[in-house]
Amino acid sequence: MTDRKPIESWLTDMDGVLIHEGTPIPGAEEFLRRLQESGKPFLVLTNNSIYTPRDLSARLAGMGLDVPEERIWTSALATAKFLKGQRPNGTAYVIGEAGLTTALYQAGYVLTDNNPDYVVLGETRTYSFEALTKAIRLINAGARFICTNPDETGPSPEGVLPATGSVAALITKATGVDPYFVGKPNPLMMREALNSAGAHSESAVMIGDRMDTDIVAGMEAGMETILVLTGLTDAEDVERYPYRPTRVVKSIADLIELV
Repeated sequence: MTDRKPIESWLTDMDGVLIHEGTPIPGAEEFLRRLQESGKPFLVLTNNSIYTPRDLSARLAGMGLDVPEERIWTSALATAKFLKGQRPNGTAYVIGEAGLTTALYQAGYVLTDNNPDYVVLGETRTYSFEALTKAIRLINAGARFICTNPDETGPSPEGVLPATGSVAALITKATGVDPYFVGKPNPLMMREALNSAGAHSESAVMIGDRMDTDIVAGMEAGMETILVLTGLTDAEDVERYPYRPTRVVKSIADLIELV
């Protein structure tokens, strides 16, 4: 590692780092156990806005991974916190699942299609043409356009699925309005996660499998960054980017001894 403060806080991506296509990556269970035993602040981050932290905690438990819901930070939570800070007790028309609607509701937002302050786009497995048409008309009428994350595709057992970024492009094409993306690689999501964990960037590290989201967001938030090669980035891909992670390792198993 570089000459920085000792690592006191850990942030890690979920897909590609801890799990892959619904299966734990070897070493993930031990790594998470070490974090729990250390007492150090840690958060598992995901751009996926479909599920609530409670849902994700239960899904991970079903895979044998113990991550309490308060240790999970999603793009939906980051979006809700951002909007609460921008316009407290505001209104939003939402395209998304329970993870997003629950987060906004808990942040004090009213969900409505009647002259909302925002149109908020998240992930869903059933994008409705009717809902997208309504979103386009509301944005044209003056609603501000927010997206939980810029991911263009998502995984499924049958292959890739269009995700928030792709659908946002459709809305932008129809309205001429670009959205504000809250999730990774926006360092805002990292800073909000650090604040949520009571951590500081100078002594925190971000673990991820993507250079263009996890690593750049961690770097821009002032953290050390560790790239694992169990996800979407290969070792030879690293040299294509103008920035570098602090460290590259084969998998999360290589980090157990650092906790």
